[in-house]
Amino acid sequence: MDTRHLVDREILPLLDLFPRVDLDAAPIADIRARAAQTYAFMPPPVIAPEERRVPSVHGGPDIAVFLYRPPAPRPGGGAILHIHGGGMVMGSATQIQAGPAALAMAAGVPVASVEYRLAPEHPFPAPQQDCHSALLWLAGQADTLGFDPARIVVAGESAGGGLAAALAIMARDLGGPAIAGQLLTYPMLDHRTGGDSCPYNNPVTGEFIWTRASNRFGWSALQGDYAADDARKGWFSPSLADDLANLPPAYIATGSLDLFFDENLDYARRLTAAGVSVELHSYAGAIHAFNALPDAAAAQRCNAGLLAAAAAMTAPPTGE
Repeated sequence: MDTRHLVDREILPLLDLFPRVDLDAAPIADIRARAAQTYAFMPPPVIAPEERRVPSVHGGPDIAVFLYRPPAPRPGGGAILHIHGGGMVMGSATQIQAGPAALAMAAGVPVASVEYRLAPEHPFPAPQQDCHSALLWLAGQADTLGFDPARIVVAGESAGGGLAAALAIMARDLGGPAIAGQLLTYPMLDHRTGGDSCPYNNPVTGEFIWTRASNRFGWSALQGDYAADDARKGWFSPSLADDLANLPPAYIATGSLDLFFDENLDYARRLTAAGVSVELHSYAGAIHAFNALPDAAAAQRCNAGLLAAAAAMTAPPTGE
C-alpha cells in the first residue's frame, strides 16, 4: 500500500536522507558504509565522549564503551547504558554520538554507549552478551563516576531499543545488575514481524526507512543457527519471552507508520498485564527514525519526552 499521503508532511524530508536500500542485494560492508554516510548528517555531540575498553564476562573480546560525563552531574542520580540502532547489522557507537550525549546533558548523569558486535559476523548471543558486559562494567563504576547503581537505565533506538529490552530480561534472569528503567525508542522486538509468521500484518506500516524485507534480513542475520526455542528466546527477541514480570518500568515511543508500531503496542500491553509500569507514546504520521529531524514538531515532542523520561528515571528517589 502507498502510504506516503499518511506521513506527517514535516517528516517527509527524511525519505531523502534515508533512501530505500535492498539489504539482501548489497555486501554488508557496502551497507555499513552507506549507513555511515547517512549518520554524518547528525549534529556533533554536546559532550565529547571518553573511550574505554571493558572486559567481556562471557568470554568474548574486550568491548569499546563511549562514556559521556555531564558538566554538572546530578547528586544522587543514576546512569544510563545506551545501545545504538542499526537493524542488528549496522550502526556504531562511534558514529552515533549526539543521542547519548543529549541524554547525559538532560539527565545530568553519566551515559555509557556500547560498541556491541554486529551480525551476521557475530549472531546471537554475541550482541546481547556485549551489552550485558557493558552493563556490569557500568554498575561497577558507580563509586568512581559518582552515581547511584540502583538508578541505572537502559536506553536505545530501533535495534538498540530491542537490545535494551532484551538486556532488561537478561539481567532479571541472571540476577542483575539492577535496572531502574527501560527507555525504548521504536524498539525492534519481534523477529516474526514482516515474515510468514508475523502476527500483525498491518497494511500501513513499514513502507519507509525500515521495511519488512529489511527486518527479515536483520533478524535472520542475528539469529544465525539459533532455534529460538529455549529459555533464552526472550533475550533474542523480547516479544517471545513467556514471562515479562519483574521487569523495570518502561517508556516506549513509536510512530503510527513504523514497521514496529504493532509489536511495540503489543509489548506495552503485555508488560502492563505482567504488572510492569509502562508509559507509551505513539506519534501520528511518524515513520521509523522520524525523530532524527529536529525541526519537525512530532520529533520535538518525541525527543523532549524521551529526555524528560531519562531525567525522571535516573532521578534520586523522592525525598532525597
